[in-house]
Amino acid sequence: MFDPRSRYYTLNRATLTLPDGREVRYVSRRFLPDAGTCQVVGSVAVTQGDRLDLLTARTLGDPEKFWYLCDANSAMSPFDLVGDDAVGNLLRVPLPMP
Repeated sequence: MFDPRSRYYTLNRATLTLPDGREVRYVSRRFLPDAGTCQVVGSVAVTQGDRLDLLTARTLGDPEKFWYLCDANSAMSPFDLVGDDAVGNLLRVPLPMP
């Protein structure tokens, strides 16, 4: 259902049977982890025009792991971490997970 690198890969899968007998498959809710529990290896400053995938490629070596930066910085939305309002902010860079 999800790529092994996805933040949703390890979530429990469930099935809901509707009154008409149809089954709807879904994944359970993913809660944002406590940013204070992640191991941080450094920080990166957000500059004008930064994109989260580019920051993640530069710091973690994989643009699809942008959600690591989201988790380490308590961001529900990736858009909260970059953009004009975020220029100058320091983002915590977590220790990459396998």
